Amino acid sequence: TTSTLQQEASKTLNFSTQKTMRLAQQLYEGVDIKGNGTVGIITYLRTDSTRVSEEAENMARSYITEKYGEQYAGEGTVKKGGQKIQDAHEAIRPSMPELTPEQVKSSLTTDQYKLYRLIWERFIASQMADALMDTVSVDIDADNCLFKASGSTMKFDGFTVLYEETRDNKGDKDKSENKNLPELHEGDALKLRALDGNQHFTQPPTRYSEASLIKAMEEYGIGRPSTYAPTITTITARNYVEREGKQLKPTVLGEV
Repeated sequence: TTSTLQQEASKTLNFSTQKTMRLAQQLYEGVDIKGNGTVGIITYLRTDSTRVSEEAENMARSYITEKYGEQYAGEGTVKKGGQKIQDAHEAIRPSMPELTPEQVKSSLTTDQYKLYRLIWERFIASQMADALMDTVSVDIDADNCLFKASGSTMKFDGFTVLYEETRDNKGDKDKSENKNLPELHEGDALKLRALDGNQHFTQPPTRYSEASLIKAMEEYGIGRPSTYAPTITTITARNYVEREGKQLKPTVLGEV
């Protein structure tokens, strides 16, 4: 969708929403591809629907089967529900899924290539089989205290062989949760190597980045896919917020 495209381009490529939409417009309007003439290589860029045409699904599935094998082909996309979704346009996807990023690289600018690759990989991955994880959690009883550990191992890589969503700092889970644990059995005696006493204080919520602000606007039903980028441009141009790294920090004027 427009919202997830803007969020991923911000997190992965460090593109502003304005830049993402400008590049997407160029890819949609058409680029000169050697051997194909001028063609629009992505579908319409303003949409909040995750619907994908049957034709595109079939093309993606045949590519996946040929490149990765039958076991990597998925069941197709699940349509996103919700009250406000307007289903006029299908999800943003490559208009010709068989046109890989490498095939068009020489015809695109560096930034156009990066954005097309993001759209292409995410679309193909959306048609692939789920990744399967083995997760294990352990309770360690020591001196009347209970310690907990959890970890996971990859059983089948599925779509992650091609694409993994970038995590933003806002609302991410603690990275320590995904550690691989050694083989453990009930009743094993464990040896204490070190004990760190850490005190945690309540932290204020992380400041919004462009990506997390768009996500919040979508969740609260503020605006439409076509207004996310202009909204951020406006609050920046009027000096209500200023950029501090990736974060948007309110100015004194903004707070007033």
